[in-house]
Amino acid sequence: MPLIEQNLARTDDNSWKERETAVLCLGAIAEGCIGGLYPHLPQIVAFLIPLLDDKFPLIRSITCWTLSRYSKFIVQSLDHPNGREQFDKILMGLLRRILDTNKRVQEAACSAFATLEEEASEELVPHLEVILQHLMCAYGKYQRRNLRILYDALGTLADAVGAELNQAKYLDIFMPPLITKWQQLSNSDKDLFPLLECFTSIAQALGPGFAQFAEPVFQRCINLIQSQQLAKIDPTAAGAVYDREFIVCSLDLLSGLAEGLGAGIESLVAQSSLRDLLLQCCMDEAADVRQSALALLGDLSRVCPIHLHPRLQEFLTVAAKQLNPQSVKDAVSVANNACWAIGELAIKIGKEIAPVVITVVSCLITILKSPEGLNKSLVENSAITLGRLSWVCPDIVAPHMEHFMQAWCSALCTIRDDFEKEDAFHGLCAMVAANPTGAAGSLAYICQACASWTEIKSEGLHNEVCQILNGYKQLLGNNGGWEQCMAALKPDVVQKLARYGV
Repeated sequence: MPLIEQNLARTDDNSWKERETAVLCLGAIAEGCIGGLYPHLPQIVAFLIPLLDDKFPLIRSITCWTLSRYSKFIVQSLDHPNGREQFDKILMGLLRRILDTNKRVQEAACSAFATLEEEASEELVPHLEVILQHLMCAYGKYQRRNLRILYDALGTLADAVGAELNQAKYLDIFMPPLITKWQQLSNSDKDLFPLLECFTSIAQALGPGFAQFAEPVFQRCINLIQSQQLAKIDPTAAGAVYDREFIVCSLDLLSGLAEGLGAGIESLVAQSSLRDLLLQCCMDEAADVRQSALALLGDLSRVCPIHLHPRLQEFLTVAAKQLNPQSVKDAVSVANNACWAIGELAIKIGKEIAPVVITVVSCLITILKSPEGLNKSLVENSAITLGRLSWVCPDIVAPHMEHFMQAWCSALCTIRDDFEKEDAFHGLCAMVAANPTGAAGSLAYICQACASWTEIKSEGLHNEVCQILNGYKQLLGNNGGWEQCMAALKPDVVQKLARYGV
């Protein structure tokens, strides 16, 4: 540190390389040496802030990068003495550098600001107006390469502040320039990619506030998918060379619209050819297209399942195919989205899912019983979807429960408390009610799963769990089976079960 401080303190023009080296060194050691650096961090950050305005562009750019490496500390220090003042100086300093005349500095500042946004989240809200003014001023100046980074910074801002962005005074700053650019770019222009991604974050953040922009954006996505599917077969007729990235970005933006608008997207879907286009995309040979298509299938299942109905069984069959062992091995992210989409469909369409239940359940059992190391998200989604299928079709699933109950309950233990876990436990209770003797051999695992809740907020589900556990206590109490089960459990698990009256 003394050597670094010595180099940072040299302010003459001839020593700019030494200053740059010192700043680079501080950035390079930020993660690996954070423990040893911690006592010095306030001083380090204070040293760096003035260098954002250094005469030499390389120092300005490397300072942006180095400050971004300390973003977590900068945000964590907001409640410390001078912490907020320091945060404000860094925020304004990076915004000034976003408008730097040097392109390398612009790039470094924009990237650094996006990193700070991720850490700061709601702390950015009081500064939204000035942030948007600077970003959109840069939007009018930047060339193609740096525009991509600016889109990322704007999208990250939307992710960070969410619905706070949905105010007319903010929309008036950033939406008109984005819409103008959106209209200028042709359907074959690859500069659409980052703009589509940016709009995805904005649509999710604004929620219903995006409705005023939704129709042309929705229709453009449909047109892009249609033209690319034609280009795949006949580039001349399509007037474009096939590039599946257009399809992926369009599907992702449609997912953003579904998430943001909720049921408000229904009228747009009803008047479009989205259902048939989506089915084609779900069957695409490219994994990334299938992945985005199945995510959209799940989102549409939540908000307007009625419009999927005419081709429901085809969607279910295609999604189920993604869960066979070879497909899971080849494309785990596709399988993950397929699994989630089937679960979302199940709770909306009920027993209409029956034709694929056995096929899907057998695949989910394989996933749940796989050795450790399988994708954690896929295991969790498999446990939730298995629960949802059990909830809507307990008569079909319950006869097979002895093959998966233990692995399933172990997976349920790892899922955080939320509505998806509630759905899964409704399925657990429905199955046990349908076949209590079939689950008796896995009672210890069922107890551990029930104890994994911090709190079941649904009174109805809480009562169901009480009923199941008390039922087993009565069933097994006479022959000592219940006491034997309790003795096999850890004391903290037994203690948590007391909340269910056992």
